[in-house]
Amino acid sequence: MPQDALDPAVLPDPGLFGTSPAVTIFLTVIFMGGCALMTGRGLANTWRPAWQVVPYALLLGLADRFLIYALFDGELLSAGGFVAHTLILLVIALASHQATRAGRMVSQYPWMYERVLFFGWRRKA
Repeated sequence: MPQDALDPAVLPDPGLFGTSPAVTIFLTVIFMGGCALMTGRGLANTWRPAWQVVPYALLLGLADRFLIYALFDGELLSAGGFVAHTLILLVIALASHQATRAGRMVSQYPWMYERVLFFGWRRKA
């Protein structure tokens, strides 16, 4: 291996996310996003309030940073990467929670509510 390849000045800058865009899309959006989707769905199926998604999303963000560090040699202590990836996971989990809650309300009380788009419900007229 050439000596220049180990020089930190020659290594590519990981940017705001602390890793490459391919790793961000694959690990954060696809893999951990699936975990966030199941987390939001699980919390909504047990009638938990939406605020409880936040601590779980923070834990998923920590797991995401560790996997990026362990598998792809990314930055473990990248504050910008942690915040950005956790926000992505939080949005996915909250969307899943709201969509599942809407489905549960309509299926649990079909005489009272009807579905409005993907995330909502309203009282039948």
